[in-house]
Amino acid sequence: MKEQEKETIKIPAVALRGLTIFPDMMIHFDLSRKKSIMAVEQAMMGDQRLFLITQKDPNQVDPNMDGVFRVGTIVLIKQVSKLPNNIVRVLVDGICRASLLEFLENAEYLEAYIEEIPVETMESDTTETQAMLRHIQELVEQYCRYYPKIEKTMAIHLKEVTSLERMVNQTILNMPLHYTKKQIILEALELKNQYEILADILFNEIEIAKIRTELTDKLKGRVEKNQKEYLLREQLHYIRQELGEEDAFSDADQFEKELIKIKASKEVKERIKKEITRFRSISGSSAESAVARGYIETLLELPWDKVSKDNMDMNQVEELLNQDHYGLDQVKERILEFLAVRSLTNHGESPILCLVGPPGTGKTSIAKSVATALNKKYVRICLGGVRDEAEIRGHRKTYVGAMSGRIATGLKQAGVRNPLVLLDEIDKVGSDQRGDTSSALLEVLDSEQNSKFRDHYVEIPLDLSEVLFIATANSVSKIPRPLFDRMEIIEVSSYTANEKFHIAKKHLIGKQLKKNGLHENQLTMSDASIKKIIQCYTRESGVRETERKIGQACRKVAREILQSGKISVKINSNNLNKYLGKEKYLLDKANTVDEIGIVRGLAWTSVGGDTLQVEVNMMPGKGDIELTGQLGDVMKESALTGISYIRSISKDYSIPIDSFKENDFHIHIPEGAVPKDGPSAGITMATALLSAITGRKVKAEIAMTGEITLRGRVLPIGGLKEKILAAKTAGIKTVLVPEANKKDIDEIPKEITTGIEIIYVETMNEVVKHAFVKEEEKTSDN
Repeated sequence: MKEQEKETIKIPAVALRGLTIFPDMMIHFDLSRKKSIMAVEQAMMGDQRLFLITQKDPNQVDPNMDGVFRVGTIVLIKQVSKLPNNIVRVLVDGICRASLLEFLENAEYLEAYIEEIPVETMESDTTETQAMLRHIQELVEQYCRYYPKIEKTMAIHLKEVTSLERMVNQTILNMPLHYTKKQIILEALELKNQYEILADILFNEIEIAKIRTELTDKLKGRVEKNQKEYLLREQLHYIRQELGEEDAFSDADQFEKELIKIKASKEVKERIKKEITRFRSISGSSAESAVARGYIETLLELPWDKVSKDNMDMNQVEELLNQDHYGLDQVKERILEFLAVRSLTNHGESPILCLVGPPGTGKTSIAKSVATALNKKYVRICLGGVRDEAEIRGHRKTYVGAMSGRIATGLKQAGVRNPLVLLDEIDKVGSDQRGDTSSALLEVLDSEQNSKFRDHYVEIPLDLSEVLFIATANSVSKIPRPLFDRMEIIEVSSYTANEKFHIAKKHLIGKQLKKNGLHENQLTMSDASIKKIIQCYTRESGVRETERKIGQACRKVAREILQSGKISVKINSNNLNKYLGKEKYLLDKANTVDEIGIVRGLAWTSVGGDTLQVEVNMMPGKGDIELTGQLGDVMKESALTGISYIRSISKDYSIPIDSFKENDFHIHIPEGAVPKDGPSAGITMATALLSAITGRKVKAEIAMTGEITLRGRVLPIGGLKEKILAAKTAGIKTVLVPEANKKDIDEIPKEITTGIEIIYVETMNEVVKHAFVKEEEKTSDN
């Protein structure tokens, strides 16, 4: 029945921003929106009643039903005053709550259908009502103790209040609460609910005030202490100035002077200036002062817009590169291409090169030579064993001992934003619980992203687009794939004996003479002695060990000159062992006699190419296969594949089927202490097995490399240059190579392939045809 008695009212309405009106509340507010002013005028022409509703978002210009709360207040307009700038001030008196049903379509002002909400009252003389009233009064008194200014206003309005409803309304009126909290109380229809909500708000406000007071007291004590220290320090500063013992400018003043000198964008300078201003306000004795000082010094030392001028003379660059390094043609060619593009475009995107090759082949030293040739600053960052992501991106400066990452530090060290940065050993970066270092490098090495590289410590984006990055690695397989895709790979292969000879003669001897205090006329080394060092005292892909041996000879000569009084010493192949001792390595020469079950294979190692002999013995047994010589899993699988292939073609070679059941096979590769693995010995082992089973001899001067399949196909392999070089060193005359590797042979220098007959094979039938001694040759030998 009560629902039917409710009356729907059509009334002008105003949406308030950040303000909630209650019944029994007399308040004035200002209106500036045209619709709101028209609504007030419309109400004044009627019964002076107006409906006030609160907006959910104060910034909304023209609110709709979704933009306002559903419960508001019907008020009576008491006074309307016009102010300058088309502002109207309205004084209203709250009458009762009302629920918004809908807004009417009216272009001139806001008009709404509303429904009055009768609030359930409570008898004022009951014990429960009195208890609620006194509880609110006690909470208000506690609240006022923390806010003396509010206490005067609230004391006047609440002193004589005996009604719980009026007490709730007046308390809300005089408390500086957020309009959303007031709205919650306004929407509570039962007085008891209103009391509970208000009591909860008051209790929370009192607790907040308590904590705020405690914090204020602590802060006040600290400020007083800091003020005292500041005054004493200022007095000390003045005394030192008078005595001439201290510079007249503070650190902050010095920072501002340096800020004027640096080349940087407006945004960067504003950020640094902001940090300097903040530094001024920090006490010099606090730990934060040291952190801020270090941060500002780092920002001032970074080369924001400072660049060095590159050497644009291509002929001069080429001459300098050839002067410092023998060989490495691909690297030199790519640098000259980069310089040519830079000359034509006046900018050109800096390439990200990755030099991949065995140790000692000059990867690191060529980077320094490139920097010298291009007139760039040189920075070397060694990434070997780096596991912490912060080493690249830096630490957050909030941490104790925070510092910038290696990239930002490298730029600071270079002093320009376009240096040459060498990322050494990029294939040896790791990851652990402190982050993935290789992932952190992705942004550094991506030309699309590194113009806005963000170091965690610096925070301001750094432009790395003009940095010439050169990375080095020993193996492509160990470089994470995402990093690999962002770099231009240049293979730096092993040096030939001839290249090592020229490098030693042109660079290493002079370097070691200077290092050991000798002059050119005090020590001379014959060409034969240099070649003997390379062949008999070293076994490497680069020239590091060669340089060490030359250095060893220089030290012996230096001692000999001082002790014996000799003026000069000449080292030749005959007296070399006097300075370097006995020969360390013997050349693994090709066999001179054709044998059964022995085949020469070619292998790639981390220090270059090598030859290895595969030996197979067949003996009475029960079909077991023994593999020795510390073979890896892949090599064992190749041996088993070879056995399976030979069994499948046994009829072609008139091999009895029982041979595989009645005999054991032992495959051995000498130098058992050296681990060996890889598929490239597949055809070598298959040929040796077939030779042992059929009793046919294999040519002594032949070597081979290639992977075998179950059907006898020969698949391509890698490291061909090093393998051919090893074959030439061993005196091999003929080398069998997979047909698919023909394109790789074309890229090998002529000085390596000269004197070697290279035969391309696709199947094991072709291998056998070239490797086995022909029947007539075998007969003539007998």
